[in-house]
Amino acid sequence: MNVSGQVCLRRGEESRVRGGAPWIFENELDWADDTCEKGGLVDVLDSRLRFAARGFWNPDSKICVRVLTRDADETIDREFFRRRLLRAWEYRRSLGFADSCRVVFGESDGLPGLTVDKFADCLSFQITSLGMERWKEALIGLLAEIFSPRGIYERNDVPVREKEGLAQTTGCVYGSVPEELEIREHDARMLVSIRNGQKTGHFLDQQENRGRIRPYCAGRTALDLCCCTGGFSIHAALYGAKSVEAVDVSEEALALVRKNAALNGVADKITTTCANVFDLAREYSDAGRQYGLVICDPPAFAKSKNALEGAYRGYKELNLRCMKLVEAGGFLVSCSCSQFMTPELFLKMLREAAADSGRTVRLIETLMQSRDHPAELAAAQSLYLKGYILHVL
Repeated sequence: MNVSGQVCLRRGEESRVRGGAPWIFENELDWADDTCEKGGLVDVLDSRLRFAARGFWNPDSKICVRVLTRDADETIDREFFRRRLLRAWEYRRSLGFADSCRVVFGESDGLPGLTVDKFADCLSFQITSLGMERWKEALIGLLAEIFSPRGIYERNDVPVREKEGLAQTTGCVYGSVPEELEIREHDARMLVSIRNGQKTGHFLDQQENRGRIRPYCAGRTALDLCCCTGGFSIHAALYGAKSVEAVDVSEEALALVRKNAALNGVADKITTTCANVFDLAREYSDAGRQYGLVICDPPAFAKSKNALEGAYRGYKELNLRCMKLVEAGGFLVSCSCSQFMTPELFLKMLREAAADSGRTVRLIETLMQSRDHPAELAAAQSLYLKGYILHVL
């Protein structure tokens, strides 16, 4: 694809771009050529008209340029995307990922606006930028060549696409994808619905954290709040928990929890409860219920900076209730997947909740997204998942 034009940064903005920032916003630009094509490639110049980067252009988005390269000699063509995809896959393989993992994590893999997940012998992908959308057919072909999958499924059903001027769409674009398929996570066998599951089919970002709860399960009763399809619940049961109550607001998700429990031979240990976790946590704590292990992994409360203040209050109230639900000497695993709730802010909230709970609470482990979701240091938003394992006395 040929470069359609040039855009120029305002004075003082080049250091952020040269420092690795993957996005360039409208207020950071001084001017843009009339020839710049929506979804096309542009060269980004600094205020002295020197080359700074090359990327996708979309003036209708708050993110005007999504950077692909800072090498003026690097051509953006099919071979470019092949190299990036292979580099991303080799990184995962070098860490031991094979059956199921995130193969491409957008900007962190130099492929802005592209997510690719591998579930056993099938792939699921999502595109959230106009520029990457124009390469969709080429990307599907490359994924087919590299992975030889049974099927590739498009999960472009996210509202953020509309901000890029793209329609929401889903469907099988290569081969065939079953309604459900089985993947492996540590010692667990998990059924995944690529077609109907959350995000691209399953929350792979917690994959390694689900294995890290092993030391805190044996002989304990467990409560898994916002359990989705039961990743933490199944692992807790397999790791020796006496019983697990899996709670979610979605009965469809809980049906898959029960299937996964049966698949792993732990159906006798797991019960499911369909409820709003805020209401349930309040009810249970007021009733004096307690568990040896409480897991709290809610959806993002803060999806924008403007929502952060209210989200902070919500996280604090929920975690205060969770701390009260932990029996003396038990453990709380608390997570947040909101990029705006930074690790420092989340820990501050937990300290306040601990003080209000009247309990002595100790920090045992820090958690983050699985290593197949590497966080680009120049892109703060890529470090979105954080968690803490707490010992409640």
